[in-house]
Amino acid sequence: MKREYFLRLLVPGVLGGVLGAYLLADVLDGNSVKPFISAYLLIIGAVIVYKAFRRPTERETDHRLFLSGLGVAGGLCDAIGGGGWGPIVTSTLVARGNNPRYVIGSVNASEFFVTTAQSITFFLTVKNIDWGIILGLIAGGVAAAPFAAYTVRKVATRPLMILVGCLVMALNLRTVVPYLMRVF
Repeated sequence: MKREYFLRLLVPGVLGGVLGAYLLADVLDGNSVKPFISAYLLIIGAVIVYKAFRRPTERETDHRLFLSGLGVAGGLCDAIGGGGWGPIVTSTLVARGNNPRYVIGSVNASEFFVTTAQSITFFLTVKNIDWGIILGLIAGGVAAAPFAAYTVRKVATRPLMILVGCLVMALNLRTVVPYLMRVF
């Protein structure tokens, strides 16, 4: 984990998450936004795979405004799209050339607070809550966390970038392809 990433993403991510949760509960339809978020992530996944095959150069993203904007966008998309914090924030920082190990640890650590703020907002604004789904998501997160920590520690940077990029593209193709088939 990189402390600077964590701190610069934390407050903007929480604010974006609360705003997104409020908008989704009272204003927007999350399904209408989802294809656009997925298209962005599909492109970011391709950029990550492309950068994995280039000569390794680590670049630090230390622009406060960039990280704050990314935090707000990630929190907003996470609340509206149902799972955009990790894919958007992690993928964008890795695509910009940052070390995946630091990025994944920092983004996952701040995600706890972003998700907590979103959950509180949803509990205060949504009338019908399906507790079975919530408990399933919690159980999945608890089970996956140790595996993710072990993986980023053991896997070399290039294969990790390829794995992340391919996973991001595959997951988002599931949303983009059916949407494009309906449109065209």
